[in-house]
Amino acid sequence: MFLNWVIVIVTIGGLWIGGTWIVNSAARIAKRFGLSELVIGLTIVAIGTSAPEFAVTIAAALSGRADISVGNVVGSNIFNLGFILGGVAMVAGIPTTRRLVFRDGGMLIGATILLLIFLSDLKMATWEGIVLLATLISYVGYLLYQRDGGDSAEELPDGEFTWTDVPMLIVGIAMIVGSGHYLVEAASEIARHFGLSEWVIGVTIVAAGTSAPEFATSLVGVMRGRHGISVGNLIGSDLFNLLGVLGLAAVIQPMTIASSAFGSLWLLFALVALVVILMRTGWKLSRWEGGLLVAINLVRWIADFTG
Repeated sequence: MFLNWVIVIVTIGGLWIGGTWIVNSAARIAKRFGLSELVIGLTIVAIGTSAPEFAVTIAAALSGRADISVGNVVGSNIFNLGFILGGVAMVAGIPTTRRLVFRDGGMLIGATILLLIFLSDLKMATWEGIVLLATLISYVGYLLYQRDGGDSAEELPDGEFTWTDVPMLIVGIAMIVGSGHYLVEAASEIARHFGLSEWVIGVTIVAAGTSAPEFATSLVGVMRGRHGISVGNLIGSDLFNLLGVLGLAAVIQPMTIASSAFGSLWLLFALVALVVILMRTGWKLSRWEGGLLVAINLVRWIADFTG
C-alpha cells in the first residue's frame, strides 16, 4: 500500500511537469511556424493543459474502468471551478466580460447539459462520443471564424523557439502517458484497499492530480495580475475535457458508469450554472464568491468520501 501512495505522488508530479513541458514547448514551436496566438491557445495549449485528463481517461477507458474515466473528467471540472477558480478569486477578485460569460460560459453550460443527457442511461455510446467531438470542433471553428480568442485565450510562455523544444515536447508527452497509466493503477488499488468505489477515487484524488497544469497556469495568471486569463483558462480547459477528452474516450471504448455516479454529474451542472451567474453579477467574481465555490467543493469532497 505504501508503494501505491508513492506511485500516486510521483505520477502526479510527472503529470505536472509533463503538462508544463507540453504547453511551453508546443506554444513556442507553433509560434516558430507563424501560427496566431488564437490558434495556439485554442489548440496546442488547450490540448496541453488537458493532457493529464486525456491520458488518465483514455487509459482507464481502455482498461474497462469507465467510472474512473468519467469520474476523472467530472471531478477535474468541479475541482477547476471550485478549488482553483474559487481559490484564485479569493486571492484577488476576477473581472469578467460579456463575451466570457455569455459565449464561453453559455457553451460550458450547454456541454454539461449534453453530458447529462448522454449519461442519463449510465452509458456513453460511440455515436454520443462523436457528437461531443463534433460539438467541440464546431465551437472552435466558430471562434476561428470570429477571429477573436480574447477572453478565453490561455497564458502563453515567454521566450523564443529553440531546438530543445522538440525533444521537450516528446518527453513531455511520454511523461503524461506513462504517469497517467500508473496513476490509474495505483489509485484503483488504494480505492479497493479502503473500500472506496473507483468513482470516488476518480472524482477526488485522480481529478485533483490531473488538474495540476490548470492550477499552475491559473496561479501564474493571478500572480501576474492577469485575472481574466485565469478564469478563461479554466473554462476553456473544462470545455475540452467534457467534449474532447470524454468524446474521444467514448469513440475508442463505449463506457458504462455506476448509478451512484450521477449525483456528481448534477453537482457539476449546478456548479457550472452558479459560476456563470456569479461571473455575471457585477461583471466580477469577488473574494467572497470565490470562498463560496471553495466551500462547496470541500463539502462535496467530504460527501464523496463519507458516502
